[in-house]
Amino acid sequence: MRPGGYPKGVQARAWIEVDLAALWANYRLLAGRAGGEVIPVLKADAYGHGALPLARFLEGKGVGRFAVATLEEGRALREGGVKGEVLLLGSLHPLEAEAALRWGLTPTLSTLEAAEALSLRARALGLVPRAHLKVDTGMNRVGFPWEEAASALRAVEAMGVRVEGVYTHLATAGEDAAFVETQRRRFQEVRRALGKNYFYHLESSLGLLRHGATAGVRVGLALYGLVPGFGLKPVLRILARPTLVKRLKAGDRVGYGGVYVARGGEWLATLPVGYADGLPWGAVRFVKGPDGRLLEVAGRISMDQTTVLLPGPVGLEAVFEVLSADFGPTGLLAWAEARGTLPYEVAVHLSRRLPRLYLLEGAVFARVG
Repeated sequence: MRPGGYPKGVQARAWIEVDLAALWANYRLLAGRAGGEVIPVLKADAYGHGALPLARFLEGKGVGRFAVATLEEGRALREGGVKGEVLLLGSLHPLEAEAALRWGLTPTLSTLEAAEALSLRARALGLVPRAHLKVDTGMNRVGFPWEEAASALRAVEAMGVRVEGVYTHLATAGEDAAFVETQRRRFQEVRRALGKNYFYHLESSLGLLRHGATAGVRVGLALYGLVPGFGLKPVLRILARPTLVKRLKAGDRVGYGGVYVARGGEWLATLPVGYADGLPWGAVRFVKGPDGRLLEVAGRISMDQTTVLLPGPVGLEAVFEVLSADFGPTGLLAWAEARGTLPYEVAVHLSRRLPRLYLLEGAVFARVG
C-alpha cells in the first residue's frame, strides 16, 4: 500500500475499498464463537459490499454454503462461477421453482404449494429437488408453524423433495432475550421431532453474538464487521480525491441554500461523492483528511459532491477517507445513528457507480467497475 493508504495505480477520483483480510478475520472470529457451520449471508449484494467477489474469496477459503434472498442474486453467483450451495432465504414462490432448479439453487419451502411446484418441475427436468424447510417459531413472516413441522416435513418429502436443512429466524435478537429463548425452545422441540438427519440453523449475527449459538448460524451484519464490541472490524471504506481546492472570502456561501457562510480565509475541498453514492443526506458530519484529521463538512451534501473545510491547501492527488472502516465519527454506524436508522440500511444503499477494489494484504484481489 502507498503511504496515502490506497493501492498504486488507482485512477478513479472516488472508489470503494473492501478489506478481505478483515472479512476473513471476522469470519474466523464468528466461526470460533459458533462452534459450528457459519453461512455468509450475501443478499442485497452482500449488504452493499459486493456479493460475487466476496463469495469467490470465501469459497477459495473453503466456505461451502452461502445465502441470498432472490433468484437473481443466486443466479449472479452461479454465473460468476460460485460452486457451493446457494440457499434462497425467505419462501419460494411456486412460480420460481423452475428457475431455482435450473440454476442449481437450494430454495426455502414455507408452503406445500411451493413444494408441489418444485417437485413437478424437477420431475419434468429430470432433477432431484433439494430444499430447506422454514419453520415459524414466532416471527410470523414465513415458514410452516413450528407445531406442524413434522407433518409438513412428511408431506414435502412424500412429494420427492430432498429436505437437507431446517431453520427458523429470531425476531428479537439483541432486544428481547426472553422471546429469543422462547423461539429457541420451540426450535429445539422441532429438532427433537424431526431427528438428526438434517442441517439445523437458527442464529443471526446478533443472536450469535448476544445470546450464543445452539445450531448453525447465518451471518451478515457481523461478517461485515458492523457490530461493535466483539472484536469485529468493518471491512469497507470510501475514498475520494478532490476535484477543486479553493480559498473562501468572507461572506462566501457554500452549496445549496448557502447554509455555510465563510468567515474568510478558509480552505475548501470539493469531493466527487454525494447522496447518489450512498452518503446519507444530513447525516455525514466529517470526513478524514489525507493526514487522518477529521474535517468538517461545509454546507449541504449534494447528489454528486460534498464540500469539506481544510486546515490548509492540498493537491488534487490527495486522498480523503469519506467513509472509514471503523466505529468512529466517519464510520457506517455513525452515519446510521445520525440518520436514525440501521447500519445495514445505509450499507445497502452504497452506489454501484463507485468502482470497488477488493484488497488482500495490500494487493488487489478483484476489481469491479
